[in-house]
Amino acid sequence: MKNLIKSVGPAIIVAAIVLGPGSILTSSKVGASFGLLGLPVIFCSGVLMIAMVALAARLGTAYQGSLCDELASRLGRPITVAVGLTLFTLVALFQSSNNIALIGGLEPLFGDEPLSFGSSVAILVITNALIIGCLYFLKDLYRSIENLMKVLIGLMSLSFIVNLLVVFIKPRTYEPVVQSESPDLLPLLAMIGTTFSVAGAFYQAYLVKEKGWTTKDTQKGLIDSVVSISVLTLITAIILLTSWRVFHGNPDAPSLSSVGDVARQLEPSFGSMAKIIFAFGILAGALSSFMVNAMIGGTVMSDSIGKGSKMSDPMPVHLTVAALATGMVVAIASRKNADSTVALITFAQALVVLGIPALAASMIYLGTRKELIGERQIPKPILALAIIGFIVSIGLAYLTAKKVYLKINPEKTAASMVVPKVLERS
Repeated sequence: MKNLIKSVGPAIIVAAIVLGPGSILTSSKVGASFGLLGLPVIFCSGVLMIAMVALAARLGTAYQGSLCDELASRLGRPITVAVGLTLFTLVALFQSSNNIALIGGLEPLFGDEPLSFGSSVAILVITNALIIGCLYFLKDLYRSIENLMKVLIGLMSLSFIVNLLVVFIKPRTYEPVVQSESPDLLPLLAMIGTTFSVAGAFYQAYLVKEKGWTTKDTQKGLIDSVVSISVLTLITAIILLTSWRVFHGNPDAPSLSSVGDVARQLEPSFGSMAKIIFAFGILAGALSSFMVNAMIGGTVMSDSIGKGSKMSDPMPVHLTVAALATGMVVAIASRKNADSTVALITFAQALVVLGIPALAASMIYLGTRKELIGERQIPKPILALAIIGFIVSIGLAYLTAKKVYLKINPEKTAASMVVPKVLERS
């Protein structure tokens, strides 16, 4: 058991990144809309994520250089810069969701009224300032982050398990009804995207180098990947089951538009304690992905331009701060005026179309090089599952592109809905 705990490290950071506000909200929505049908989707996504994280861990130990350095030596520096810039912009813009979720997790603890704009800004500025201070002043940044993520994952696990027990012990207050309309597929697709995070997996190659693992530690890397991502999958399933128990088939089910709504809506049926426990889980999820999500963009961007890829290097830290600042500014703008961030979020979604499949393809490319022989060779089952994951990422990218296109061209969407009515009348 002691050896098992020692083997868990880099991938628990990846799990903490992935299990953020987006994952909590989407799994809650899927539980409310699809019920238990969402469980197989979670477990399949978890298997693909384990394979992609295991592949990244093997690449991190098999190659002497970082992923971007290895790609640059084979495909040219412009390719790596494109990958780094895409990932940095995506991370920086979506860092805003962690800021918004931090407020969403706090609001249920202070009553039903939302926090004022001034209070929200103060909380976000203080939180980001503290994290920036940690980035610059902690001596052993990797070890500190790893230990913190283990604590936060533990708090999330405890919070959501206790909440699940509470909601299952108490009887339902309504008679479930069959939904007359087909549920929206977007939350289901979003849950796949948040559980199977190629960007998080890509970062695993950097984390194993921070840990100091080599090809002799491949077994540790596999255990780390399986255990950590299994914990991620299990917590996601627990959140889905809680939402299924509370909201699925409920004729008066509310619209879950934010993570704060999920916590707040538990109170009428199960009391204030369930709401508070769930809110603490949301806070742990927001904080766990807060710093490290930004570090993905900062580290990979710095590495892509050849300015270092370690947490001890100055450029990754500077660019991480830039990602944190961007996320905070977007969140504050969203808090002030929701319409002001639509263009930025649409742009970030468009980057997913090219960025995520490109990251998966680059890992598969590096994993299939002829020089990887002996103990450096990537096992075929891991590669096979990674290729399946790459295909899934292309499908998700296509659906995202379609969604972005409809946002950009709403008049065409409206026109396509009118045409059938005209034909029907004729």
